[in-house]
Amino acid sequence: MKLWKKILLVLLDILLLAQIPFIYRRYEIGQLSHKVSELANRGGEIKKDPNFNEYKGVIHAHTSLGGHSTGSFEELIAGANENDLDFVLMTEHVSEAYDTSALTLNGTHGKTLFVAGNEANTASDDRFLLIPGSGEAFQDERLETSQFLSKYHAQNKLALITYPEKFNSWNSDFDGVEVFSLHTNMKKASWFYGFFDLIWSYSAYPELTIAEYFQRPDENLRKFDEITSEKKSVLFAGSDAHSNIGFHAFDDDAGNKLIDIKVDPYWVIFRLVRQHVLLEKDKQFTQENLLEALRSGHSFIGFDVLSDTSGFSFTAENDAENKIQGDEIALAGGVKLRASAPRSSRFVIYKNGEKVSEIKESMDAVFDAKEKGTYRVEIYLDALGRNFDKTPWIISNPIYVR
Repeated sequence: MKLWKKILLVLLDILLLAQIPFIYRRYEIGQLSHKVSELANRGGEIKKDPNFNEYKGVIHAHTSLGGHSTGSFEELIAGANENDLDFVLMTEHVSEAYDTSALTLNGTHGKTLFVAGNEANTASDDRFLLIPGSGEAFQDERLETSQFLSKYHAQNKLALITYPEKFNSWNSDFDGVEVFSLHTNMKKASWFYGFFDLIWSYSAYPELTIAEYFQRPDENLRKFDEITSEKKSVLFAGSDAHSNIGFHAFDDDAGNKLIDIKVDPYWVIFRLVRQHVLLEKDKQFTQENLLEALRSGHSFIGFDVLSDTSGFSFTAENDAENKIQGDEIALAGGVKLRASAPRSSRFVIYKNGEKVSEIKESMDAVFDAKEKGTYRVEIYLDALGRNFDKTPWIISNPIYVR
């Protein structure tokens, strides 16, 4: 046999042997899928709060209107409706030529309420999700962060930090922090492993193949805890959905594509992580009430790809009052914190960023807060094993014991 043929055969053998770990990963993801299905089939105990209705949706979504995306309105609406989302907060990139927030999706389409917003920078090199958006957001990128926030808070708009790892103006009056970004999380993944997982596992288990790369946002949570030990703020998860990763070929001027493969279609991305919002029973589900509930911190992050997080509750009570996540409560003679989840799980309670209690394999957790501080809860599905004993299933907003 000629030398070049021997070399080719050796290289081929090496390539085939290199696939063994990824074939095994497909098996592991299949096992994870089985465990997730078992959880779903087992059912959960959703304890509905008699005082609140719960709505689920996603924050931080783009279409081709704002650039950086190939997603259409039709694709986005279908993806949101297919996942029974109650809301999607649009955050189109700003443009000098036209008002992207005025031209993006707004109002109810099918099952879903869309709120038109922007993603904009400031002269301080900070980036915000501005909701609702503004036709002046592009020109206002020349403003320093304090000026930007002052202007848009006067208009009762939400200004939420995105890309907190690059944020500078932590003493400013922002409304919330995107502690988990699906886009940022996936950028940390190895392209080598991602490529072969795409080949071997993605077609069968698209959501769980992506979820395998989830990591707890340690630094963002640390910074959020540092900030909220001194003042109130809100944490949320951002999908940063673009629907722009993939391959297409043989397309015509009408947009028809003979080959069109997308790794991040909206219908997949919207299944992964969601923001669940609690709205008082006597309030209608409107844009104004939704944004006010978000501003108040009456919401939590749910990694619903692992199991539906609907029904999670985090409350506080003293002798005089009952409060929910996002609220302040007086220490008085002591405060009893209660958390409940729809499935048996592990509860970790933090005070000013320090773990103060851990309850394993339970659907409820009770903690007596005897000191002032900022308390929040993370919940883990240890039963799923592997990475998910380190990556939260639920992250609550804080309760402030004053």
